[in-house]
Amino acid sequence: MSNIPTLFSILVLLLSVSSCVVSFPEDFIPCLISHANASHPISSAIFVPTINSSYSSVLQAYIRNLRFNTSTTPKPFLIVTALHESHVQASVICAQKHNLQMKIRSGGHDYEGVSYVSFTGVPFFVLDMFNLRSIHVDINSETAWVQTGATLGEVYYRIAEKSNTHGFPAGVCPTVGVGGHFGGAGYGNMMRKGGGGASFGVVLSYKINLVRVPETVTVFRVERTLSQNATDIVYHYLQVADRLDEDLFIRLTLDVVETNQTKDNNKTVRAAFIAIRLYRNELGEICAFLDQFSHWNTEDVLLSRTPQVLTHLKRKSDYLKKPIPKKGLEWIWKRMIELETPMLTFNPYGGKMAEISSTSSPFPHRAGNLAKIQYATNWDASGAEAAEHYIDLTRKLHEYMTPFVSKNPREAFLTTKIWTWESIIMVRQAMRKERFMGLSISKLISIGWWRLRPKLILVTSLGMNKVFLRFPNRETN
Repeated sequence: MSNIPTLFSILVLLLSVSSCVVSFPEDFIPCLISHANASHPISSAIFVPTINSSYSSVLQAYIRNLRFNTSTTPKPFLIVTALHESHVQASVICAQKHNLQMKIRSGGHDYEGVSYVSFTGVPFFVLDMFNLRSIHVDINSETAWVQTGATLGEVYYRIAEKSNTHGFPAGVCPTVGVGGHFGGAGYGNMMRKGGGGASFGVVLSYKINLVRVPETVTVFRVERTLSQNATDIVYHYLQVADRLDEDLFIRLTLDVVETNQTKDNNKTVRAAFIAIRLYRNELGEICAFLDQFSHWNTEDVLLSRTPQVLTHLKRKSDYLKKPIPKKGLEWIWKRMIELETPMLTFNPYGGKMAEISSTSSPFPHRAGNLAKIQYATNWDASGAEAAEHYIDLTRKLHEYMTPFVSKNPREAFLTTKIWTWESIIMVRQAMRKERFMGLSISKLISIGWWRLRPKLILVTSLGMNKVFLRFPNRETN
């Protein structure tokens, strides 16, 4: 303990020297140190741009959208790479004490960079959870404890180590962090078997329920273009996709591809049906079906934290309540061919998703939805001009889909949500100027968050009678 005052003095001195570069309370770092467990010093987990040469590499390590990895992107004044639960507690306490904005990141896959970017103009820091990644699987109870810094691939791998007949309904991208996936109601190929999740809090770990699966499953991918009767196939797919057996999941992706024709318009729409069927069969064994990684032949790749693709991207979402008529589909094909780049993905609901009430959990999109639609645009060109061009293409396709999707209100998936300044102002007023998102349970319920009155689970790990929320800081439409 005798070295603490000396460390305090050094940190305060360093902050005073760098005050012209970053603006935050000079006693913030001493606050973190004093509130962390002395047997688990937090100093080695703190990264400041003017002090630590590895600050940039730490920040960029989990940036999954290159739109937010530019010289003009607002940067956190500090990153805490928590190594112990007391580091999380210290971050929460000191953020609230100093009225600072805190961003929580576990994998960095949030589409609009809200876990590591703020456009409010106020100082903010990042609480990075990637070091807290332990996974303990108990097959006897068919449960697992998973820390929020683990990735989905690591979860799948640890389950597969213990059992060939258990799985967990989560996403298809193995590098996604557990914290953001669960907290943002992530989904995947088995969501119709296990439902979907969401959380109101900064959580250290989750206890998850495993689901039983056969040792052998069927997977397939079938592609058809417009000249191969894609319109009729998509039309019939939308009639039944949400009513199929819960052990069968068929995702539909739509994109524009070139044809071999020599006519003026050599573009067409391609429909790809990507499926997993949880039944025994004679087609061979596969431990997990990850559509973009299906060529892998070893489970070890699930442990990699390096994305297979890192690019600039824009995502939006919608919910489909009724099947789209054939004339509507034909009109959509024309608009997609005009725009060329944006893709559409239909993820069917039904199964367990339809059995869970919209008010029984923080995730309201349950019964009554045929499918979630995702708009996806990727591009390689850097710069603001290119970004605005491709974002505009995505918004145009989103606008063209207006007649066919949910209305009054037009719904959006939690992670790709459209926030308005009015909703943010309402929440901020309810929090009575607490810039850090600490909100008592009674206040949370009284403002009717997402028009719900959910059953809340108190985040007791923080040792506080509060639920801590993450809010984006700008409209992300």
